[in-house]
Amino acid sequence: MENKEVLISIVVPVYNSEKYIQETIQCILDQTYQNWEIIFVDDCSKDKSVQIIERYHDKRMRLYQNKKNRGPAYSRNKGISKAQGRYLAYMDADDLCDRDKLEKQLRFMQDLGCAFSFTGYEFAGADGTRNGKVVHVPAEVDYEYALKHTTISTITVMFDREQIPNDVLSMPLDARGEDTATWWKILRHGYTAYGLDEPLSVYRRHGGSRSANKLDAVYGTWKMYRNCEGLPFWKSAYYFSHYIFHAVKRRI
Repeated sequence: MENKEVLISIVVPVYNSEKYIQETIQCILDQTYQNWEIIFVDDCSKDKSVQIIERYHDKRMRLYQNKKNRGPAYSRNKGISKAQGRYLAYMDADDLCDRDKLEKQLRFMQDLGCAFSFTGYEFAGADGTRNGKVVHVPAEVDYEYALKHTTISTITVMFDREQIPNDVLSMPLDARGEDTATWWKILRHGYTAYGLDEPLSVYRRHGGSRSANKLDAVYGTWKMYRNCEGLPFWKSAYYFSHYIFHAVKRRI
């Protein structure tokens, strides 16, 4: 039975997402668990993303607009500051999820009493058609494990804000891989991430996605080891080699 007292806040950063935002909104509207709010943070889109969002007259949806382009980390942090729910989840404005994603993940967290969870996911093409490539996830991830693996996807995470304060959840503004840097920070604080090994989210691959620039992402990961984590060169190289190996293996 649905727990009416538990609100899930879903933060969605938006930037030039007019091609996909309606599908993303619809997959949230179709959720079997309906006690949610969506916090859209538009980062100065130049297309019709804002107009599309404004067509929806649902009190559970709120739109905030940045005065200048600040990037997804700033937008997510702004969304966190506006969130009213105990539980926090992320979606990108071009991705999708199963109808029972929120229900299953919330129940999973409540059964374990955990503060940080993530799920498996499946890749899809630009049109949203799943391609059968599923990323499976381990039962648990700690800080040491996370430094070696590209395991946790942003669109799959959920946090209990009664256990993790907002300052720990906030994303660094100066990191290329701000999401990964955030998972490392949370885990470094002593939390464990628990994996629900079901592909409840759908990661859409298209040319406009940030992850399409592979070399930039690789260099950004190296900088995170050195700058965000403050690791010496030899230790950064050790973790980085494992990280790249598992990233390539995941996409084969």
